[in-house]
Amino acid sequence: MKLEALLLARSENKCELCKAEEDIQLYEVLPQPGRDAENCIMICDTCRTQVEKKAVLNSSHWHCLSESMWSEVPGVQVVAWRMLSRLRNESWAADNLEMLYLDDEKLNWAKALGDHENDAAVELHKDCNGQVLQSGDAVVLIKSLDVKGSTLNARMGTVVKNIRVVEDNTEQIEGKIEGQTIVILTKYVRKQVS
Repeated sequence: MKLEALLLARSENKCELCKAEEDIQLYEVLPQPGRDAENCIMICDTCRTQVEKKAVLNSSHWHCLSESMWSEVPGVQVVAWRMLSRLRNESWAADNLEMLYLDDEKLNWAKALGDHENDAAVELHKDCNGQVLQSGDAVVLIKSLDVKGSTLNARMGTVVKNIRVVEDNTEQIEGKIEGQTIVILTKYVRKQVS
């Protein structure tokens, strides 16, 4: 039986964190050598984007951990511990974190990525007005920019369509101007509203 089919059967086609039934997908709880039923779980898109810090944490969504933290699946326990740690400023999360027991091996696994040291804040790509930018958005330059290593001058008011966010730097996006892909600082763009 394929891993995904095995996990869908185990989870009864539901998110193993919040029990949602839509947009369920396999999620590998890193870091682990290899993929197996112990370190992979089925989660919904809402949980995944917040776990991966691609969306702002919604504290009320995570009340589901009060139940799922008792799962016997090691991957679910580790993700529950990480998320409760990120929400530890909420009294309900701190109480649950105090009750959640992980043996030394699972605790080391949970701490391996350093997520427990972060709070609920999420670093997102934002334009000059604080609007969240996502790959595929269109933006307008609010300042004329000289492109390093090129004679290209990107003029103020230029629309850059179908941008791509730079994953490891929230202050940068990539886009094409006159057929050339360039890196643009988010502070120099305004999201185009259609």
